[in-house]
Amino acid sequence: MNVLLGLGGTDESIQALEATIDRASAVGDELVVAILDKADAPRSPAEMRSETAATLEAAGFDADIRELEGDPGPALVDLAEREGFDHVVIGGGTETPMGKIRLGPITEFVLLNASMPVTLIR
Repeated sequence: MNVLLGLGGTDESIQALEATIDRASAVGDELVVAILDKADAPRSPAEMRSETAATLEAAGFDADIRELEGDPGPALVDLAEREGFDHVVIGGGTETPMGKIRLGPITEFVLLNASMPVTLIR
């Protein structure tokens, strides 16, 4: 399967990266990692690229790393559809005090607008 992973510079993104590498290694998926330019993220796109490359190298897994410009949600969905990815993976979501999931605007946009299956890792 051809998988696109969107990383927004958060701790959830790092968890999604690690989980996606593990799964892709186990089943033989091809992986493209898209670094999203999220202004309020704790890590810059350059820091995410560096951390992603180090994580991929430590896992012995080869993946293409791209940096996307523009509004992160639409940019990720556009790339996924334009290049015919089979699956999109994105990290995110927090729990409310009532135990319900709260989605950020990027995650919500991708979940609602991607035409292919989307996996949310939280």
